[in-house]
Parts: sequence; C-alpha cells; structure tokens
Amino acid sequence: MTRSDVLRLAREGMGALPLYSPDLPACAVDLSDNTNLWGAPPAALRAMREAPVAALSRYPTLYSEPLRSALLDYVGLATAPDVGVVTGCGSDDVLDSTMRAFGAVGDSIAFSAPTFSMIPVLARLNGLTPLAIPFTKGFNVDAERLVDTKAKVTYICAPNNPTATPVSRAAVEYVVANASGIVLIDEAYAEFAPEVFTDLVAQDERVVVARTFSKAFGLAGLRVGYGVGANGVVRLIERARGPYKVNTLAERTVLAALDPSDDGLRWVCEHAALAVSSRERLIGELSQMGFVALPSAANFIMVPTPRAAELFRALSSRGVLVRAFTAMPQDLPVLAESNGAALRISVGPWEMMTTLLDTLRAVSS
Repeated sequence: MTRSDVLRLAREGMGALPLYSPDLPACAVDLSDNTNLWGAPPAALRAMREAPVAALSRYPTLYSEPLRSALLDYVGLATAPDVGVVTGCGSDDVLDSTMRAFGAVGDSIAFSAPTFSMIPVLARLNGLTPLAIPFTKGFNVDAERLVDTKAKVTYICAPNNPTATPVSRAAVEYVVANASGIVLIDEAYAEFAPEVFTDLVAQDERVVVARTFSKAFGLAGLRVGYGVGANGVVRLIERARGPYKVNTLAERTVLAALDPSDDGLRWVCEHAALAVSSRERLIGELSQMGFVALPSAANFIMVPTPRAAELFRALSSRGVLVRAFTAMPQDLPVLAESNGAALRISVGPWEMMTTLLDTLRAVSS
C-alpha cells in the first residue's frame, strides 16, 4: 500500500484541518500567549518539587476526584445542588469533549467571530458545522442571531480571545434563556474580568462553564482545565473525555495553587490584579503613541492596525514577541479600518511593558 493509498483511508476533511502552529520565533520578552508573566504561585512550585517520585509510577485518579471539592469552592458553587466538575488536559479538552458529548455529526455550533481559533477546528473534528456570527458594533455577542441559528451547541468566550473584549451579562442571559441546546461559556480569562458567569450553572442545566489553570495560575505547562455544570451534564462530558486526563503531578500542583494561602490562591489573585493594573497603564501609554486598543477584560489587549504584520516582524527582530492577526473578519468598522489586522499583546510586569513600549517607539518612527 502506498502513502497516497493510506491517506485515502483518512476520514473525509482531515487533510484540510490545520495544525495549531503559531510559528513564533525565539525572543527575550515573550508577550504572545497570555500566560502569567510573573510565573506560577510559590505554593504550586513547592508542591512540584516535593512530589514523591514513587507516585509517578502509578496512574493518577481516573477523573481527578481530589480536585472536585476545591474547584467548586473556588468558583463559589460548593453549596449549589446538583453541580459537578469535569477536568481535562487543558480547557480545550473540556471544550472538545463537550462538543463530542452533545453534538452529533451534522449538528452545528454557533459562536461569535473572531474568537478562539480552535473552536472551528474542534467543531470539524467532531463532525459539527461551525456557524460564525459577527459581533455587534460594541464587540458584544449578537445574542439574538446566535439563538436564531438553533445550534446544538452555542459557544461564548467571555472575555473573548483574541479581542480581549468583555461580554455583557444581558447578552449571555438571553442566550442561556433562549438557546436550543448546550451553552458552552469559555472563561479562560475569568480572573482578569469584572464579571463571571458561573452562577448561571446553578440556574440552567444546559450551561457548562470551562476554565483553565494555564492563564492566571501560570501553569500552562501542566495542561489542566475544568468545566462546571449540572452533574448529569458533566458525567456525559467525562464519558466523552475518557479517564486519566490529568496527571498525578498536575493534580497535586493544582491543589496547592488553590489553597487560600499567601503563596497559593492569594498570590494568584494579587498577580491577576497587577495584570489588570498593567493593562490599563499600557492602554494609556499606547494611546499617547497613537495606538487605540479595544476595551479589554483579560490579561492582554488587542490593537487594530493595518501595520500589524510589519510591526510584528520589527518587534520580533529586536527580541520582543507579540501576536499578529492579519485575516480577521471585517464586519466591524474598527477591523475594516485596519484591513482585519491587529496586534495582540499580553500584559505583565511593568518592566516588560516598558521594553515593549520603548521597542515599539523605535520601530514605529
């Protein structure tokens, strides 16, 4: 059998699916992936160092049972009746498993665009048809149009990635009240936002909220995500997910990070607040340089500019790495004016922001 014969055995459409490959160069200052630029909480690092080596020869718990009560405490749902937790290898594992659990081949998933780039990819992997709905002029989700799709799954990223923009409670509640199927709310950046939507889980069993330890908690390398929802719903997602998705070391480290101590959860909250402070200060400094960032509720900002690709190359050549987007939908005036191009910049310690600003001034003149 030749290589071409083997490729013909693949499921239809697999060859057209892109690999996730940001293709980012090495750099001195990395502001490209929205992780915690201060690092991880000391309690988590200590838990990793002190992990018993013997534990690594054994399988972890099947479905991360030791994490469940700590996670429900953290999201404020410990006393909510009939609410459970599903974990995964990153929150995208939870998103993927939710689509697989509730969407049959030929069903659709509706979402606002532009949003998390893996959503249409995961949709196609699960045989779902992705339905991209433009944002409103204020970068809020168009709740009525999302509902009108009658999609089996409706996805809302709050705050949205890559735009960093917040989503209004009125819009989310309208979708929850009127959607035909599951409402999947991605709160990867919840710790930086003024409002979260986990309370809706206790009000409607069709709501699943997904979160991650990759961003505010600084544990992206461990790949731990989770979702909260009605017990019956999360058990179905677990079936679609499979066992042993969170390793023993990650489980131990996450528990330490959630401990309400000065070097655990309190450290995380303090550094999330520092990120918000840096964010607002950075937006102000960029404004003085003539760059207008979109409103942000995350630990990054998006700056529409037709020079995005040029500035990305110039910054990276001097050791400062951001993300350039060059083919975003141009339904909204601000993105039409930039020809669908923008820079996405993570925020962190102010000395890193100073390096960015100094370098940007040098390459912009």
